[in-house]
Amino acid sequence: MKRDLLADLRNGVKLGLKEQLELIIRLSIPGILAQISTILMEYIDASMVGRLTPEDSAAIGLVSSTIWLFGGINLAAGTGFNVQVAHYIGANDEKKARHIVKQGLLVSFAISLLMMALAVSVSGVLPYLLGGDPAICARSTKYFKVYAFAMPVMMLNYLVSGMIQCSGNMRFPSIMHILMCIMDVIFNMFMIFPTREYMIFGSYIILPGLNLGVTGASLGTVTTTAVGVFVMLFYLIFVSPSLRLRDREGLQISKKDMTQAVKIAAPIGLEQIVMCGAQVASTKIVSPLGNIAISAHSFAVTAESLCYMPGYGIGAAATTLIGQSIGAKRDDLTKRLGWLCVLLGMGVMALAGIFMYIFAPEMIGILTPNPEIRALGTAILRIEAFAEPFYAASIVCNGVFRGAGDTLVPCILNLCSMWIIRLPLAALLAARIGLRGVWIAMCIELTCRGIFLLVRLYRKKWERL
Repeated sequence: MKRDLLADLRNGVKLGLKEQLELIIRLSIPGILAQISTILMEYIDASMVGRLTPEDSAAIGLVSSTIWLFGGINLAAGTGFNVQVAHYIGANDEKKARHIVKQGLLVSFAISLLMMALAVSVSGVLPYLLGGDPAICARSTKYFKVYAFAMPVMMLNYLVSGMIQCSGNMRFPSIMHILMCIMDVIFNMFMIFPTREYMIFGSYIILPGLNLGVTGASLGTVTTTAVGVFVMLFYLIFVSPSLRLRDREGLQISKKDMTQAVKIAAPIGLEQIVMCGAQVASTKIVSPLGNIAISAHSFAVTAESLCYMPGYGIGAAATTLIGQSIGAKRDDLTKRLGWLCVLLGMGVMALAGIFMYIFAPEMIGILTPNPEIRALGTAILRIEAFAEPFYAASIVCNGVFRGAGDTLVPCILNLCSMWIIRLPLAALLAARIGLRGVWIAMCIELTCRGIFLLVRLYRKKWERL
């Protein structure tokens, strides 16, 4: 049987370089698969809607950055509790970890209800505020409103899968996200398109459909997520060896735990709000360039996501590893594990960048048959390929810092990079060379951001936090 290297880490067993690399890879592979399957759901939505009209694609692209904004707040709220779970699991205090789970579920669900109310209230005016063409604004509103009402489900998806991962079980959430990807295809086929006939092996088969178009794409993803969250929540509460709820362990809201959650989550939440706010501002820059540019921008973002999701998978593994090593007081491993995770992420995403540059036409071609969108999407995707290694550095460094509870300084660095470098440069270049200028600005900014965070990782202040 394989050694439980994560248990060895918690119990003070000496781990050589080979065991450290093996531990990182064991945790990273399920995380990478989970992240890729998540983005594949967006890829599936974009690909299916891309078979409709450029206006439908633009309707989704117009509000995508705002959906990411709310998703970022969900992520921040969950991280405030998930990191504490990792610390207590690392310290072999499972009872305290379960105490954090209960508080996290209650508080995060309450926050999600407030976010739902806010999102629903702005759904009608949002596409117009973003400068969308009136011809697509109604479709954008319907698409966004489905996500708005599903905010509690989205919040629980981040929180529950994160808690299971931070307990050391990366495999189960990964399996669930892969199954969710398959379900998303099935639900979207029924919800987006009308009833139609297909010929299979010489026989016609009628496939029923609701013909909901853009709205069907969001309904399919939300329904899929709800099913996945239900299964993962059941596993967390009743099955997880370390986190499942026990009798005689009642719910107690601890001021200390809440303070620590806020201390971890607040900088991440601020970062997500301002960073995604910058994405919204970027959409505002792209919108005047026309529906073709909006569609190409949206499709390229989705296509690029397949290449940087491995970085987020390794970053999730880094959060678990660093959190548990700090909880176990393994000062001998903390910094080395952080660097190994970052270097692995940079190597994987450098290869992904090469793949993206070579196969950019095919990656965009899967999403849309429109030749204008394909040509523009291919060009901007190849620009972004050069930033992938340093983008990986920024993603995995953030995972390391979150595991250590160091979120304020990285937040400031990310915000300065986005608002001082990317947006002014994007506005300047967009006026001169169109959408390509926006993506050149993005490439330069991501490279700078990676360098900033590597310098932070090199310094030792984050370890002491």
